[in-house]
Amino acid sequence: MGCNSCSTGKDGQPKGCKNNGTCGTDSCNKLSVFDWLSNMALPQGMEPFNIVEVRFKNGRKHFFKNSDNLSLSIGDVVATEAAPGHDVGVVALVGELVRVQMKKKKVRQDSSEVLKVYRKATQRDIDIWQEAREREDKMKVRAREIAIRLNLQMKISDIEFQGDASKATFYYTAEERVDFRQLIKEFAREFNTRIEMRQIGFRQEASRLGGIGSCGRELCCSTWLTDFRSVNTSAARYQQLSLNPQKLAGQCGKLKCCLNYELDTYLDALKDFPKSEIKLYTKKGTAVCQKIDIFKGFLWYAYEGDWSNWHTLTVEQANKIIAANSKKESVSSLEEYAVELQQEEKPDYHNVVGQDSLTRFDSKGTGKKKRKSKRKKRKPKKDD
Repeated sequence: MGCNSCSTGKDGQPKGCKNNGTCGTDSCNKLSVFDWLSNMALPQGMEPFNIVEVRFKNGRKHFFKNSDNLSLSIGDVVATEAAPGHDVGVVALVGELVRVQMKKKKVRQDSSEVLKVYRKATQRDIDIWQEAREREDKMKVRAREIAIRLNLQMKISDIEFQGDASKATFYYTAEERVDFRQLIKEFAREFNTRIEMRQIGFRQEASRLGGIGSCGRELCCSTWLTDFRSVNTSAARYQQLSLNPQKLAGQCGKLKCCLNYELDTYLDALKDFPKSEIKLYTKKGTAVCQKIDIFKGFLWYAYEGDWSNWHTLTVEQANKIIAANSKKESVSSLEEYAVELQQEEKPDYHNVVGQDSLTRFDSKGTGKKKRKSKRKKRKPKKDD
């Protein structure tokens, strides 16, 4: 579902969202929340929660106190307190779910971070806000040119104007500490506004800019993921993935966050598996683990010196041999325990739909052969 600015134009072409994630209907925003308590009335004697959640550019959210008891609902454009001046944002959540969100993010109601909602934004506030938003792309290009001219090892990824256009926040990424004192002077002279530089991580940059991952879907960090947990290469090892940095790295250049999604399931499955470092001692020789299959529950072992011949064992059989070795009992060979895997028959696909061949319209012969055959069929004319 999209808002009016995302609908199809008169000529059938999609218009595209011109609001850059600040749609009035709150239907094409990232990190949007469904208020499942909207149709439920509060019990008698209970006052509505006076704190609302307001969303700004690229999913940035903050909590604001509705001290004037304004009638606010999801999608309303409001003017909020800022330092200095005021900012303009869209109400993302109201009611008791805001209390749950504050508890989840560990924000106290009496915290100094919870500022005040001034009023519902007037048309003049919205016009100033939209004009400032339209300047951001041109400023970003010019800011990058200035940073390159000053030979600063940094990347300016995004610019966000305050709602009253009195301040511009420059988000940048850098691997080392950057001395941008001269850069701020040139920015203030070039753009004639108050400048604030804010360094963000590479994952925060990817979440702000968005994109499409290798799975073909939008990035998790830009759609629903709010916290960035540490990801180690051990997560890939537990899941039997090849340690290829090009495949394991996401758009931010760091390890993909999705490596942690199924890690607990793999760890639970690996509890029954013996460690791959444990060797199996038999009368025929010592066997070393070569490969494991977590889903099917198989392990492949090979004798030392005969690495080309692998023997398949189940988890129970491998644990039996390890238990026998711990008791110093003799095991003749792996062949006694080996399992013969049945090869899966590949399905034979048939033309059940009755569809003709795709090349049925292709001409079998060339035009020259056709012309020669026509000439042969013609009878020669008799001379008078």
